[in-house]
Amino acid sequence: MVFSDLFFLFVFLPLFALCYLTAAWLDRRRVAPAGPDGSARAVGMDVRNAVLVAFSLLFYAWGEPVYVFLMLGSVAVNYLAGLAISRRRAGSAARRWTLVAGVAFNLAVLAVFKYLGFFAAQLLSLGLQVPQPDIALPIGISFYTFQSISYLVDVSRDEAPVQRRLRDLLLYISMFPQLIAGPIVRYDTVAHEICRRHVSADDLADGIYRFLIGLGKKVVVANQLAEVATQLLAESALPQLSTAAAWVGIVAFTLQIYFDFSGYSDMAIGIGRCLGFHFRENFDHPYCCDTITDFWRRWHISLGSFFRDYVYIPLGGNRRHQAVNILVVWFLTGMWHGASWNFILWGLYFGLIVMVEKYTVLRLRQRIPSPLLHAYSLLLVVAGWGIFYFDDVQQMTLFFRGFLGMNTGLQPDLLAETALTGRAWLWAAALLLCMPVRRWGGVAMSRCLGRHELLFGAARLGVRTVVSLLLLGLSVVLLVGATSNPFLYTRF
Repeated sequence: MVFSDLFFLFVFLPLFALCYLTAAWLDRRRVAPAGPDGSARAVGMDVRNAVLVAFSLLFYAWGEPVYVFLMLGSVAVNYLAGLAISRRRAGSAARRWTLVAGVAFNLAVLAVFKYLGFFAAQLLSLGLQVPQPDIALPIGISFYTFQSISYLVDVSRDEAPVQRRLRDLLLYISMFPQLIAGPIVRYDTVAHEICRRHVSADDLADGIYRFLIGLGKKVVVANQLAEVATQLLAESALPQLSTAAAWVGIVAFTLQIYFDFSGYSDMAIGIGRCLGFHFRENFDHPYCCDTITDFWRRWHISLGSFFRDYVYIPLGGNRRHQAVNILVVWFLTGMWHGASWNFILWGLYFGLIVMVEKYTVLRLRQRIPSPLLHAYSLLLVVAGWGIFYFDDVQQMTLFFRGFLGMNTGLQPDLLAETALTGRAWLWAAALLLCMPVRRWGGVAMSRCLGRHELLFGAARLGVRTVVSLLLLGLSVVLLVGATSNPFLYTRF
């Protein structure tokens, strides 16, 4: 089940809302006056949290019924590991080794289900006779594994409180808004809100609006761009791929993956907001970047901050072996995205660029015109998505031959021309929405109506209502006839 699904929108979500509101009413009737230690507040969230956990498990089991037990087992082990870490003295060897054991468990589970088949295939290619395991990849395992690791590390560092109630840790790990495709939510971000949260009218309005913005990004923009990319970059078209088709196709994918993933993040943040959780932003208009380093500060922020805080800085960060640390982080970033050579190559590609930038572009940044920096960044990003798109090295080679004009040169391509002119509205909307238009609109409205608070509030509400209804209507119409509607990042 995914968010951009008619069953989710009109069956799962309304049923969950009904049960959750009923649970909230029951919680208000059950809550006792808070004692000196504030313990009564936890009792006041019990029914709501139970409903959220139940629907989260149902949401996950809808597509992965067997692997629900894998996730439950992972939560149980991390719960015990967190308790064991908290009982050891801070800074002691016992605490460090307990942390190492907990992290090793999480990485071992990830390695078995995500990478065992890849490593076995590499050994077979070397002539070694090893069994080839046939293990399906559990949805979202990369995301909830990293959340579990961040929880254990933060408890070990005393940066987050240990969770002494198994059901509350289960809520953190299994919460359906961010379970299968992120963002990677740190435990300290939601630890307080697990036990005490309040949803205001503004939270509810902002959450619904944010959810519908994400739905529109996914269904109205990303799904239409996916049709262009799939048609132009089809395997059968690669041997004679024209330069025009290669560029139009990979630019379509460049825009598709942004609207697909940022749309999912918007929906996750929006649902979380409606429930009283405040997840951190995961995207900040990455295609407005002026360097590749800047791009990766804006793209998938939760993953970047994870590797920075739990890998890069512990390795030495900028203090020692900086170049090696960068390459290690980017090798792991590529591996995290998938068990395939193209992801490893993609990670190292960006790692090398980031490393070179630290000694060149970033030092000369003020002397280089901004449009030139922007063009340089986008060119490298688009080429990087070409590596990311093809998990077959031979297909990737054929693509880059077309991309570099080695197949047909600059000859016109009717299919690419039709993809551009026949969907002019789509390209215009996608390029415009890559920029912070909502921020610009809010600033413009504030300047015009800021002195009239009531008028500004009414205008803002009116604009949001119209945009929300328009996006919902368009999305439903497009979903009715949709044959394929997956989120790209659910496979990672």
